[in-house]
Amino acid sequence: MDYIIREFRTEDCESIWRLNTYEMGYDYPIEDTREKLSALIRSDEHKIFVAVCCDEVIGYVHANNYDLIYASHMKNIMGIAVAEHMKRKGVGRALLEAVENWARETNAEGVRLVSGESRRDAHKFYHRCGYSGDKMQINMVKKI
Repeated sequence: MDYIIREFRTEDCESIWRLNTYEMGYDYPIEDTREKLSALIRSDEHKIFVAVCCDEVIGYVHANNYDLIYASHMKNIMGIAVAEHMKRKGVGRALLEAVENWARETNAEGVRLVSGESRRDAHKFYHRCGYSGDKMQINMVKKI
């Protein structure tokens, strides 16, 4: 099955919401998703790439600039999702490559990502794509 990778367009909002809801398990309102995406695409700090097959968005990756005062510039993958029926067809790898190309174009040192501890299949996929990790972290949030 053929697909293309392109940058996000506003008409992709509902498809991304659907991927977040059904593939990632995030319960976030579509109106808020639309508002957030509208803000992100106006920023040079963020890129969202989508995979499209037969006019259907079948996957996406959201990445942003990652700059620290103690490390070189990198790109940071904030989220990646592929429709279940399109997994193991190269879509996820192609989405990662789109971010990696953006990293090269902007002279970033590399691409980083954080993946939930329970997402073992995702970890195997990232390793197959050349990503490696050497530490475990605990993410903390304080709601205000």
